[in-house]
Amino acid sequence: MRGDGFTMLDLFAGCGGMTRGFLDQGLFTSVGAVEIDLAAAATYAANIDADGRHTFAGDIADYSDVPEVDLVIGGPPCQGFSALGRRDPSDVRNQLWREFVRVVRESRARMFVFENVDRFAKTPEFQLLRQTADEGGELSDFRTQVFRLNAADFGTPQKRIRTIIVGSRVGPVADPVATHAKTPVEGRAPWVGLKEAFLEGPVVLEPEVQRNWLPESYIDFQGHEIPGAFKLRDLHVTHDYSLTSQIRYAHIAPGQSRIHLPEELRYPCWERHTRGAGDVLGRLKWDEPAVTMRTEFFRPEKGRFLHPQWENGGVQINRALTHAEAAVVQGFDDRHLWCGTKAEIARQIGNAVPPPLARAVGDVVAARLSA
Repeated sequence: MRGDGFTMLDLFAGCGGMTRGFLDQGLFTSVGAVEIDLAAAATYAANIDADGRHTFAGDIADYSDVPEVDLVIGGPPCQGFSALGRRDPSDVRNQLWREFVRVVRESRARMFVFENVDRFAKTPEFQLLRQTADEGGELSDFRTQVFRLNAADFGTPQKRIRTIIVGSRVGPVADPVATHAKTPVEGRAPWVGLKEAFLEGPVVLEPEVQRNWLPESYIDFQGHEIPGAFKLRDLHVTHDYSLTSQIRYAHIAPGQSRIHLPEELRYPCWERHTRGAGDVLGRLKWDEPAVTMRTEFFRPEKGRFLHPQWENGGVQINRALTHAEAAVVQGFDDRHLWCGTKAEIARQIGNAVPPPLARAVGDVVAARLSA
């Protein structure tokens, strides 16, 4: 504990979404972060660690100078567990939780928060992680609680369900308190739709975008030249879509997808594959949260990522979400800076923990640490 607050270490920190949420809670101070992706580590440092001194940009297996902290947070890469991946049990990424356990032990933390995809709760690794808190396990002095949380229930304009494991040596935490609901619930606001998020929020993102490149700007991060640091509005950039693609997109109304295209506009490969993701080439709706952001949200062929504006006789927006829109969907605001190429920043956004969701978890963790 430092002063009136608590020290925190973020593993697999990415662009800092989880740390951002805990810092917004008000009682936490970040004293360390580990992230192997150089551009993501630069983004984290630009927002959380201005001089870059406590950001370890490298493999967690090489992280040895572990500070003593009150709390360890983190979410190991989820691709090994995701329904979109191969779900290969031998995927090395499935074993990174063991490094998380090692650092928790070496940090002498009083609590930890482990985040991953919803599917993680159904894997053998989930059971093994929880078993570390059993008698004789590496974290036997911890007791764990598991929460299944939807980011939309905490004010994020996105339906993103995550498994959160809270481990504690100082007693149990209360359930995170949802602030929003899909259907009317007393004391809770409606889910935040995209119109509210893009056009009525603190940062208005006009649907029509004029450019498809990032500004020419670079920073030095630990001896490396990295593009950035970019503000949210700098990320409001589109892609150079072909005329054929734009014609396809123009035929897809909000809530529709590839299956609604006329036969002459369908991809030949679709004729051989009648099953598969129903949201591919899908258009979002203004009055609903977005679907889960993925790392290739800028490709409409990868999911339901077409901009929600589509009007008969009006202005159609025939493109995927911009990087700025995807960041807002993840719950980031204009305080957050971004480093990297367009592809690297897209990966950071798609992999991020929504800060509003992290803050809700931070509230119950802070209450327990303060007790």
